[in-house]
Amino acid sequence: MAGLRERTRRAVQAELAAVALELFTERGFDEVTVDDIARAAGVSKRSFFRYFPAKEDAVFGGVQVMGDDIAEQLAARPAGEPPWESLHAVLREWVARIDAESRAALRLIESTPTLRARFHDRREQARGHIAAALAARTGLDPFTIDLLTAAAGAAVECAAREWLRAGPDAGHMALVDTAFDRLRPSCAGP
Repeated sequence: MAGLRERTRRAVQAELAAVALELFTERGFDEVTVDDIARAAGVSKRSFFRYFPAKEDAVFGGVQVMGDDIAEQLAARPAGEPPWESLHAVLREWVARIDAESRAALRLIESTPTLRARFHDRREQARGHIAAALAARTGLDPFTIDLLTAAAGAAVECAAREWLRAGPDAGHMALVDTAFDRLRPSCAGP
C-alpha cells in the first residue's frame, strides 16, 4: 500500500492530468501550452514539471497512477484466485471508472500520432508494474506472466476501441467481459 506522501503525489498528478485533458479537449492538443495548464491548475510551470517531464505526459498521468493502483489491487486479490480471473476482476473495476472524460482522452490519443506513440510506451510501463505484482502473487514464470498481462491488455484495448466505434450506448463493461471470455489463454486455468 502506498504511503500518504505517494498517495498525495498521485492525487496531484491526477488533478493536473485532468486539467490538461480538459484544455486539450477544448482547444486541441497543439494549441495548449504548459503555461496554460499550470495557470488553469493554479500551480507554477516548475511545479508542473515536477509531475510531468513534458506536455504529452500530462495526457498519461492517469495511466501511471492506474498502473500502480492496479498492481496494488492485484497484490491484494485472494491467494488461490486464478491469475486470469484476478486480472479480469481488477481491470473490470478500472474500466467501470471510465466515463465521458476518458472517452475524450481516448479520442484525443487516437487522433494525435505523437500521443498514440507515447500512450503505447506508457501502457507498457504500467504493464510492467502489473506483471511484477502478478508474478509476486502467483509465482508464475516470466513468459506466462508476460502472456497473461499482454492478453489482458489486448482485451481491454479492443473493448475500448469497440466502445469508441459503437458510441455512448455501447456496453463498455459487456465488451470487456466478452473480450476476456474470448481471449482466455489456455494457461489461465479453468
